[in-house]
Amino acid sequence: MELKIECQKRPADSKPNQMRREGKLPAVLYGHNGIESVPLELNLKTAETLVKRASVNNTLIQLTVTDLPWSGKTLLREVQAHPWKGELYHLSFFSVAAHGDLEVTVPLEFVGVAIGVKNSGGVLDTVLNELVLKCPPEKIPETIPVDVSNLEVGDSIAVNQLPLPEGAVVLGESDRIIVSVLHGSGSAEGAAAG
Repeated sequence: MELKIECQKRPADSKPNQMRREGKLPAVLYGHNGIESVPLELNLKTAETLVKRASVNNTLIQLTVTDLPWSGKTLLREVQAHPWKGELYHLSFFSVAAHGDLEVTVPLEFVGVAIGVKNSGGVLDTVLNELVLKCPPEKIPETIPVDVSNLEVGDSIAVNQLPLPEGAVVLGESDRIIVSVLHGSGSAEGAAAG
């Protein structure tokens, strides 16, 4: 999924608290021009919607800075919010266009009900819930599906058995177990629980 957002360059004399009172949110763009960063401001409501729909370091965002003018693909790198009120304080964007492959953390999505759980009272044991991938920015998956429906008691799925997007490589050991079906405490109890 790719999201689109527009923002403006933040005036040099702007004060973050005053900006928030005016319905704007301070932000910054890194990586678009070497180590140079650009202070930005965007509409607070737009930012709140973006944070609900985007995952940090995972969702591509087409960012347009209307008064530079600059436009490019970015990742939301950091979201700063009030600790208990949840109000947004600041967003950080990182330009990915000129940086080649990226390291991203992608959640695993377990699909189906294992045969060993349904028919034999086994227990699904998930060892990993996310993977770190290196892949091109345009190939970052929202999730990686893990189909557990054919697993019998004693079966498992390793990292190297997962379908990955073209050009994506898992960082770490490829033979790590992601999920397995263990023997339940008893078939009658397992059936009642399942």
